[in-house]
Amino acid sequence: MGSFYILAAIFIWSSLPVFVRLLQVDIATLMFYSALTSVLLSGAILLGLRQAWPSGKGVALLLALGPLSLLNIFTYFYAMRHTSVANAVLTHYIAPVVVAFLALLFLGERLTWALVASIGMATVGLWVMLGASPEVLLQCLRAPQGEAGGIFAGLFSGLMYALIIVVLRVYARSFHPLSMCFFQNIMMALLLAPFLRPLSWELLPWLALMGVVHSTLAPVLYFRGMALCSANRAAVLGYTEPVWAILLGLAVLKEVPSGQSLAGGVLILLAGYLTLRSK
Repeated sequence: MGSFYILAAIFIWSSLPVFVRLLQVDIATLMFYSALTSVLLSGAILLGLRQAWPSGKGVALLLALGPLSLLNIFTYFYAMRHTSVANAVLTHYIAPVVVAFLALLFLGERLTWALVASIGMATVGLWVMLGASPEVLLQCLRAPQGEAGGIFAGLFSGLMYALIIVVLRVYARSFHPLSMCFFQNIMMALLLAPFLRPLSWELLPWLALMGVVHSTLAPVLYFRGMALCSANRAAVLGYTEPVWAILLGLAVLKEVPSGQSLAGGVLILLAGYLTLRSK
């Protein structure tokens, strides 16, 4: 049953590129109303679940995760707006390789040949996706823009997602999924409030739908699934998200991924899978 919860959450998240592309709203405003809806919904439910509220230290930790989640989601949405759906989701999935590298640095896990090979493979995959020489790649790192900017935004979102995974690997079982949604989203809403822009009222129902489905239901399903199956199984199941996202992009947005994007993306996914298999 845990695998079903995780797959359901992943399928919901895979539809995000369609919403981000079709809704003509700047990213900060889109994220604010989605986060605010989640805060109102999860807060209302938590009123009847007193035992789900974390302690003072727990609240501080969950609030601290808010900025990380903001950077993760903002750069992911930016990638969706500035490069193809395939490039955005495939670069985002460099996260497992980064998690292994961070575990090496901060959690005392040992260096393996699989990790070395994974980092090399992911780097080559990114290089192929950009279609650049080493000199051009370094230039893009200094001043990313256009298609390259979208690809690097997807990469950065994967880095932020990896940081979140490392933190949750230690603390996730200590908190109720709804309380995690509530406190992370309230911090994101507060940080985004100064950047709000005028919004057409007819778009509010769509943003509220994102808040209910993508920012509340999907995380709760995912955390529920994580409690019922292993982290490795959850990570492997996560590799279905790029498949669903690319298929939805093809069906709804009529966006056909290039061979270059698929070749680089396959290398990145193989690197992540190799990292998971080595655990």
